[in-house]
Amino acid sequence: MMHNENFNLEPYQSALYSFFKMLLSEENRHLYLHSDIVDRFEKLCENHSELELKNTPMASFIHTIQEAVVIDPWIYVSTRFGPGRWAFFRFHIEALVQESVQIGEFLQFKEQVVQREHVDPWRLEIDFAPFQRDFPKLREQRSIGRGVEFLNRHLSTRLFADMRQGDNLIFNFLRVHQVEGQQLMLNDRIKNASELRESLRKVDLLLASKPQSHTWENVGHELQTMGFERGWGRTVAQIRDTMNLLVDILQAPDPSQLEQFLTRIPMIFKLAILSPHGYFGQANVFGLPDTGGQVVYILDQVKALEREMRKRLDESGLDLEPKIVVITRLIPDSGKTTCHQPLEPIAGTKNAVILRVPFRTETGEIIPHWISRFHIWPHLERFTLDVEKELLAELGGRPDLIIGNYSDGNLVATLLSQRLKVTQCIIAHALEKTKYLYSDLYWQENEANYHFSAQFTADLISMNAADFIITSTYQEIAGGKNSVGQYESYGAYTLPGLYRVVNGIDVFDPKFNIVSPGADETIYFPTTETERRFPALISDIEALIYGQASAECRGELVHSDKPLIFTMARLDTIKNISNLVEWYGRNPQLQECANLVIIGGHIDVQQSGDDEERYQIQRMHDLMNHYQLDRCVRWLGKRLDKRLSGEIYRYIADKKGVFIQPALFEAFGLTVIEAMSSGLPTFATIYGGPSEIIQDGISGFHIDPNSGDKVAEQLLAFFQRCQSESGYWEQISHAAIARIQSRYNWRLYAERLMTLSRVYGFWKYATNLERAETQRYLEMLYSLMYRQLVK
Repeated sequence: MMHNENFNLEPYQSALYSFFKMLLSEENRHLYLHSDIVDRFEKLCENHSELELKNTPMASFIHTIQEAVVIDPWIYVSTRFGPGRWAFFRFHIEALVQESVQIGEFLQFKEQVVQREHVDPWRLEIDFAPFQRDFPKLREQRSIGRGVEFLNRHLSTRLFADMRQGDNLIFNFLRVHQVEGQQLMLNDRIKNASELRESLRKVDLLLASKPQSHTWENVGHELQTMGFERGWGRTVAQIRDTMNLLVDILQAPDPSQLEQFLTRIPMIFKLAILSPHGYFGQANVFGLPDTGGQVVYILDQVKALEREMRKRLDESGLDLEPKIVVITRLIPDSGKTTCHQPLEPIAGTKNAVILRVPFRTETGEIIPHWISRFHIWPHLERFTLDVEKELLAELGGRPDLIIGNYSDGNLVATLLSQRLKVTQCIIAHALEKTKYLYSDLYWQENEANYHFSAQFTADLISMNAADFIITSTYQEIAGGKNSVGQYESYGAYTLPGLYRVVNGIDVFDPKFNIVSPGADETIYFPTTETERRFPALISDIEALIYGQASAECRGELVHSDKPLIFTMARLDTIKNISNLVEWYGRNPQLQECANLVIIGGHIDVQQSGDDEERYQIQRMHDLMNHYQLDRCVRWLGKRLDKRLSGEIYRYIADKKGVFIQPALFEAFGLTVIEAMSSGLPTFATIYGGPSEIIQDGISGFHIDPNSGDKVAEQLLAFFQRCQSESGYWEQISHAAIARIQSRYNWRLYAERLMTLSRVYGFWKYATNLERAETQRYLEMLYSLMYRQLVK
């Protein structure tokens, strides 16, 4: 979205060009991020004697710059005035020319950094804006991520604007509901919306005379003769309440009543969840490549959704078991995991399973080994066709909702939902584009290892095809004051030599909804709830933390009386664990104050099959050797089951320790939720979801992973304050528990997701959300671009 902000820069022209000359003077430097710009502006302010620059329109303008591209004599800048509100300018350092430019021109200039004279002015530009001109959009920044609330208001207004059309829309929508050949809601005795109104009046008089505790079995025959079928409620009281909601909506549509009514319609019986990459299993998978928080998220999600689906079906008066199928990849050579099993029941559920479908070669042979998430793109189209057959057989028909996870699962969900004509939801978990600096601009240099071109194209397709998108935090969509959101970063970018995106995704699209997950409350609960704890595990935990070094661990903690700094994550660059070791190693005072415990990866570099992890393992060893940390750092290369990991959080809380999540970027932060649920004071990255989960200084602490020495000082200051101020550790602990219990739990998540599925299902029916012209554009992008990239 282009946006213009009025800055009167005329009085500061001299200072502005002094600033730009400063950027030009740095040899071989062409790209500057927001932080670079602000740092250099601070230096300019220190050296500038003529004007006080810090509180001027020039300063305000400088702070809006997200990126500067410097190629003498031109400087192009992208400015951001809030989420999704951008403008682009260029400055000529010699002619002192300043003018605004279009997105495409900015991207074309930026391409010169990597292509120089080979920039193609006729390169393909992707623009979804024309398809969205007549589509309702949010307007306010605070409304981003609350799409369903906007849709309810919009639908209510539409229904009220033309009551006759609205009545017919609702009538026809109720008529389409069936399950396993059984008609729901309305039968053919009610012919039109007028008859529906009259029948609702008559049935209310009938039900008013019945015992309110009676069920459908007592009154169903009479209601069927009046045109009504199962699905309105189990008891007479519930049936009347649902019907009265409909009467009120038909009389005067109200957003909250419309949502409440839609949530009661039995629409979701069968659910498909896609998560192809990694080792998706329930045991012995954590710590393996590409396997972590997403698996935990989905397994916990399934349990919560099954409970909610069963509850809603029961309340609607239907005696049906919901069915959930998690589709992933079958890996014959899967070691000690169960990833070679085609079908696996999900523990803690009654009717949910993991369905595994193999990748195949072009000749149809099953591929037996694990494949990195960055290299699976050529297999996904055939995988989708195989999944379709297996899924329909397992469910006995189409699912009612398809949920994709991560880039690969979202693409498969898109292809599958288009074939089956099913409502589609996508969940990114993390978008690689924001994890790796300039991964779009330098995509060709990274192509052999990461194949970002295929991934970013797949992301663009699935984002625009989805009926609705679930995110865990606001920041995931729209970022913060000085940081760009993951989805927002897809608004405009370039893959030089391939294509430019001038309007990719709009954060004001009402398809975005924030639905935060939680942690398994049977595993992650406060350390003070002693009756629920697992005392039998304490000896195992103490052996893990204080035992002798072995092939699966390094370091022996000399002083067992010290509090513990704990972290647990995969060993890859983005999780930043090796840098945490370096920060700790550079601060002798912190070493004297607390021990460091790390659970992640392997100890033996030869045991890893992932290049990035092998590099991190070797760096961990080098740092521990360099800083001589074996006496105060315990590094465990083990995979722990959930119950043991839950008790470890509480054990470290018993020792008055802390949890730290030092990632360079974290989309959400399940380990942050787990640690805080246990009452463990938590330090976590400011980049991504943890900055929303934690209230800095109240329920935890924000850290900047780019300022490691400051992070070490923060940790040291916390422990010193705990020693000098009685009750401070408990204060942060109690606030962390309260924060999670009030906002991050799976019950609220499941309720919201089931509500969204119904509202967007109605929206899709009411407005033809598929939009044929957009679909054709996406099909062209898939066929002519994505397919060529994965060959």
